Amino acid sequence: MTKTSRVLTTMLALGAWVGAAGPAMATLQIQKQAKEKGYAATNCQFCHVDKLPKKGASTNNERGKFLLDTKAKKNAKEIDVSWLKDYVEKK
Repeated sequence: MTKTSRVLTTMLALGAWVGAAGPAMATLQIQKQAKEKGYAATNCQFCHVDKLPKKGASTNNERGKFLLDTKAKKNAKEIDVSWLKDYVEKK
């Protein structure tokens, strides 16, 4: 294997790894958007029960369930943080 092909293979592997990490970054993006809009989204437990939720195996708290229900009702592709303005926290 030549040096050029090793470099190319390494770059492709790195690109695939970064690309695979994309969906996991979405939750961090939602958290960042919530913070920017003034919500107290300091960690994953703002919307999840688990401290570090696993993709496909996480449990949502009431806020997270509200966002998922709203996404389904609006037939939206992704969650929109602005929907939180309609969320009423239960006491």
